[in-house]
Amino acid sequence: MKKKLFIKTYGCQMNVYDSDRMVDVLAPLGYEPTNTPEGADMVILNTCHIREKASEKVYSELGRLRVMQNDKAAEGGRMVLAVAGCVAQAEGAEIMMRAPHVDMVFGPQTYHQLPEMVTRAVRGAGGVLNTDFPTESKFDLLPEEGTRHHGPAAFLSVQEGCDKFCTFCVVPYTRGSEYSRPVAQVLAEARRMVAGGTVEITLLGQNVNAFHGEGPDGKAWGLGRLIRALAEIDGLQRIRYTTSHPRDMDDDLIDAHGSVPQLMPFLHLPVQSGSDRILAAMNRKHTSDDYRRLIDRLRARQPDLALSSDFITGFPGETDQDFADTLRLISDVGYAQAYSFKYSARPGTPAASMGDRQVEESVKDERLQAVQQLLNAQQVAFNQGLIGHTIGVLFDRVGKLEGQLLGRSPFMQSVHAVVPSHLMGRIVDVHINGAHANSLSGDAVGLPPVLPVTPAEAVA
Repeated sequence: MKKKLFIKTYGCQMNVYDSDRMVDVLAPLGYEPTNTPEGADMVILNTCHIREKASEKVYSELGRLRVMQNDKAAEGGRMVLAVAGCVAQAEGAEIMMRAPHVDMVFGPQTYHQLPEMVTRAVRGAGGVLNTDFPTESKFDLLPEEGTRHHGPAAFLSVQEGCDKFCTFCVVPYTRGSEYSRPVAQVLAEARRMVAGGTVEITLLGQNVNAFHGEGPDGKAWGLGRLIRALAEIDGLQRIRYTTSHPRDMDDDLIDAHGSVPQLMPFLHLPVQSGSDRILAAMNRKHTSDDYRRLIDRLRARQPDLALSSDFITGFPGETDQDFADTLRLISDVGYAQAYSFKYSARPGTPAASMGDRQVEESVKDERLQAVQQLLNAQQVAFNQGLIGHTIGVLFDRVGKLEGQLLGRSPFMQSVHAVVPSHLMGRIVDVHINGAHANSLSGDAVGLPPVLPVTPAEAVA
C-alpha cells in the first residue's frame, strides 16, 4: 500500500537537493510524494538555519502540523512527523523537548539512515534524535535515483560542509567540515540526470569551488577539471555552480569560464562587505581589493560574465566609513543581481558574542535600504541592457498567462514568452523586447509572433 510523503523545504538549493534524495531513500518503504500535508502519512520539515527567526518559523509550522497529526490519529491513521536539516542539527534536543509530538529529528548528514529511523519511530520506541556526523559519507549509501524526473534544470550536490568559519555563519556547525564527492560518483549521477531529460545542471556546495573530489586517476580534481569532464556528457548543454568563496577561485576554474562553452556566464560570488576591517572581523581572509582583482581576472576570461553576490549590513562594529566602503565596492563591480541582509546574530557563532559592538537596528535598516536601492538599480540597468539582444532561454516552467512559458537566460534572469508548449525543456533563442525589475520578456526567434491575451504589464 502506497503512503503519502510531504516534504516542506526551506532555504538553499542544497536543501532542495536533499529533499529530492529523501524521496529516493523513502521510496522502497512505499512512500510517494504529495503536494499537501493534509492526510499525509509522513511530513518532513527540511529546515534552514541561515535566515532570521528560522527556529520560530519551524515551531509555528509544527504547531499547525500537530492539529493534522491529531486528525489523522482520530481517523485511525498515523502521521509520522520529522524535522530535518540545519535547524534540526543545531537544536535537535530542544526540538524534542518543546515539540514532543515530533517523531524524528535528524541532521543533513544522516538522511541516508531514514529507513532505520522510520522503523524505530513507527514502532513507537520514543522520539528518534540523530544529529551525529557519521564517519561514512551519506552519498556513498544513497540509492540511485529511480524513475523520478528531475526536469530540464536540476541540482547536483558535489560538495558539502565548510572549513572557513566565517564569524557570522553556522554552516560549519550544522553541515560539518568540507567533503567532496568522488568524481566518478558525480559523473554517474549527472549522466542519469541527462538520460532523464535534464539539459542544465547546477553543481551545489556550501563552498562548491573548494571541491577536491578523488578523480579516476586517484588524484584530487578541482572544480574546473570536474566541469570540463561534465561538459563532455552528450546532451548536457548548460552547467552552473553555487555557492562560491573568493578564496577558492583558482586559476583552472577561472580559465574554465573562458574555455568551456557549457559553463554559463553567471557567477554568484559572495563578498559580504567592502570594508577590509569588517572582512577581517568576519574572518573572510580576503580584502576588498583581492576581490576586485579576482573579478578583473574573471572578466578578462569571460567579458560577458554577470555577477551576483551577498552583502551583510550592520555587522558588529560596522562604522559609517565601513558602510561607505561597501557601497563603493558595489559601484566598482556592478552586479546583475544580489542578495542583501541586515546582520542578525546566530547562536554559537563568534559574532554573536560581540555584544558591545552590535549596531542599532535602525542603522542596520537604513544601510540595508541604501544597499538594496543601489543593487536594484544595477539589476534594472543590466536587464534593460539586454533589450534588443537575442539570448538562449531554457524554458522549464509554465507562465502566468495563457500560452506563456517561463525560463532562464544564461545570466539567470527569468524570461517569459508566449510560445508553443512543445518548447518546454528546450533552449530557444529569444529576442528580448522588455525588461522588468526581476525578469525579461521577448519573442522566440523563427516562430510567428503570438499576441498574449492579457496585457504584458500583468506579468511579474
